[in-house]
Amino acid sequence: MAAAAFLLPAVSPAAPAHPRLLFSHSPYRSRPRVHHVRLAASRPAASRSDGEGDGGGGGGVAGGGVFLSPRALSQLDEIAAFRYAHSFPHGRLTVRALTQADDDESDALVRLLASSFAENVRWAPAQRYEQLLAFVIRRYLFERRGLAPHAAVLVGYYRPAATGDGEEEDEDEREGNEDGDYGEMACTAEVSLDAVGAPGAPPTPTPPLDFPYICNMTVKTSLRRRGIGKQLLKACEDLIIKMDAKRRVYLHCRIIDQVPFNMYRKAGYNIVQTDSILVWLSLQKRKHLMSKELLQTSASSESTTKDFDDNNLTS
Repeated sequence: MAAAAFLLPAVSPAAPAHPRLLFSHSPYRSRPRVHHVRLAASRPAASRSDGEGDGGGGGGVAGGGVFLSPRALSQLDEIAAFRYAHSFPHGRLTVRALTQADDDESDALVRLLASSFAENVRWAPAQRYEQLLAFVIRRYLFERRGLAPHAAVLVGYYRPAATGDGEEEDEDEREGNEDGDYGEMACTAEVSLDAVGAPGAPPTPTPPLDFPYICNMTVKTSLRRRGIGKQLLKACEDLIIKMDAKRRVYLHCRIIDQVPFNMYRKAGYNIVQTDSILVWLSLQKRKHLMSKELLQTSASSESTTKDFDDNNLTS
């Protein structure tokens, strides 16, 4: 199941500025007034987009940088500190923002996405196609890192429960998580929070660009059907609420993906629009655009459930 087809905007380099996030600078165009605390790297002035009120715009700075507003800096820290933890009877899931501290983490994410998207291709040798996808995905993630705090990529780590006493294992898992041992990378999703972070060429039917949008959502094949997808979706919604974005969130679901569609419906998402049959002419699968109005209170970041029924995630 995937929230949307893979998105490939035009790629241009962007240097990281926040020490804990893969995504770093806010691509604001020059404005007369300046709110600043920290100087962040940016694209050349000619390629920057206009600062918006929500993000706290910055003024043009000689040398290719922009000043981030206090609010934007606070949002960067909020994303960096974000955690969503969920305990299943079979293990524990921890979701957080993608960091730049470990190249192995980025490599694992690229492999996870490439494997997921390659599952739907039948006309190309799987290994070669995954290699091509890995290259494109790496470039895509490199480009998207320039959109924080307007967008973020979440990664989920899963640690299976031991075969001993459940309560003891829960305590051991929490100690392991405090030490940074979250287990294996199990899932990922991308969240666009506003128009600045919106994808450049979203799939059809086109969602409103100034509302939060969830896409590129997938779970590792061997860990599906365990409720991880459901909790990953809740983590995305939790981040949207914590970042004080608009409460109406959008995502896409292919018509043929019945399992994820059922999961979205159970989570409160309703169909807004469905692709015309004419999209087949462009060799694409028809999709539903779905939407949900989030509650004013954020979801619990620590919970336990035995409801894990909907987790077949492929692109």
